Amino acid sequence: MRTSKVGIDYNKVDHARNVAGEIANDVQSFVDRYTTVAVERTLCRLVGIDNVDENQVPLPNRVVDSLNEKGVLEHGALFFLANAMLTTGKTPQELAEAVAKEDLDLTSFEFRSRQEVADVLAPFIKAGMDRIAANRKRREDYINTIGEGSKPYLYIIVATGNIYEDVIQAQAGARQGADIIAVIRTTGQSLLDYVPYGATTEGFGGTFATQENFRIMRKALDEVGEEVGRYIRLCNYCSGLCMPEIAVMGALEGLDVMLNDALYGILFRDINMQRTLVDQYMSRVINGFAGVIINTGEDNYLTTADAVEQAHTVLASDLINEQFALAAGLPEEQMGLGHAFEMDPTLKNGFLYELAQAIMTREIFPKAPLKYMPPTKFMTGNIFRGHIQDALFNIIGIWSHQGLQLLGMPTEAIHTPFMSDRYLSIENAQYIFNNMHDIGEEVYFKEDGIIQSRAREVLDKTIELLEQIREEGLFTALELGIFGDVKRPKDGGKGLSGVSIKGAHHYNPVIELMKTFNMEGKL
Repeated sequence: MRTSKVGIDYNKVDHARNVAGEIANDVQSFVDRYTTVAVERTLCRLVGIDNVDENQVPLPNRVVDSLNEKGVLEHGALFFLANAMLTTGKTPQELAEAVAKEDLDLTSFEFRSRQEVADVLAPFIKAGMDRIAANRKRREDYINTIGEGSKPYLYIIVATGNIYEDVIQAQAGARQGADIIAVIRTTGQSLLDYVPYGATTEGFGGTFATQENFRIMRKALDEVGEEVGRYIRLCNYCSGLCMPEIAVMGALEGLDVMLNDALYGILFRDINMQRTLVDQYMSRVINGFAGVIINTGEDNYLTTADAVEQAHTVLASDLINEQFALAAGLPEEQMGLGHAFEMDPTLKNGFLYELAQAIMTREIFPKAPLKYMPPTKFMTGNIFRGHIQDALFNIIGIWSHQGLQLLGMPTEAIHTPFMSDRYLSIENAQYIFNNMHDIGEEVYFKEDGIIQSRAREVLDKTIELLEQIREEGLFTALELGIFGDVKRPKDGGKGLSGVSIKGAHHYNPVIELMKTFNMEGKL
């Protein structure tokens, strides 16, 4: 029998989960009927298409744009590549290069049978999937031999704009005790409908997410991991207009953690909801297959809405994100569902409310490596108060058994963190985690006290909100601004022109192949 320290009723939790499942199933019926330019570029990359043309346009874009411009995207890139392969004997990469030079029209070839399409593509799909599977095994072998840090994993960021400078800071952070290095993306990359190519040394507020940058950082973290005697995880962002494409690039280069939320791009980057919801499905199928932990973005709601009044929207979104992930075959052990320590520090008993919500979230998602975000909204130039706020955040992190502890920095509100700032943050967390290691097992809460009452209130409001969303549908709920006080139109935002209903010849076996592995452990 399940028992709750914060006094929540698990029958209510089950009901909330069931309602979230109905919401997700309704959306999934839409998702299954559509493809996008990003999904098709993802499939191009999986079968080996890479590099750029003479104008630095990625070849996957050249292939997919050529189909979209001719109004035949509905049949998908793989179908047209297969027709051309069967006639010309060229590889997908050779075909892409010919398309880029305008020497070849992929739509000009005879349409072949589904079986012929499947047979000619099978070796290329297998090669891509084998490479991803090898990266997953490499990670598991590292963990089994040199080990890893204990949970909560200490998670820090690097954001210099220069991948080679990022490497220096990432390796320094690992030596100081970090378990996860997140390379922050340059400002605005989520709005690019292509992925830049090669190693990059200029970025604002972060570094471009490119496959070469992934490769460089993965190599650097493997080197420092062997040096310090524990596996260091690499995190980047498969969100925005290239969500599934970056997911497959990360999988091909051995990334371990990916920011991957079903709703974040809609709410905070004004990306069309139809585009995002189709793209997130493909991206999560890939992340599941690659053994990648996804991070969802519910913490962001509390930067635009009040953390006390809107806490239930975070839990509601967590439950919906969980159902979307399950639909993609991504196991609970890879769901870094997001929540945050974001209440006004002047709030009386705010710590108790934060603790109630963190433990409630852990109890509702017992297998998930929850992603806990530090205080950001109310950080100021007073680095001493900021360090105390981060200490309180760390206390709750160890008390409630979080999975990924994103470390706050004392200079959070002043500048991008220096290595010395990160060292202080890691030291703060290590001190608290060690000294309070078993507090979660030692302390019980007053019956019907502040903590239990707060947890029950948030759960009740969550159920009420989920039932409202079920009644209206998620698309309408997003239009009404239910999450983060941000309203988005169903037919507005960026990227809608890249969405297409699937046609009769559309071919994408990758989803079922990867989901079979995700759910059964075999292809």
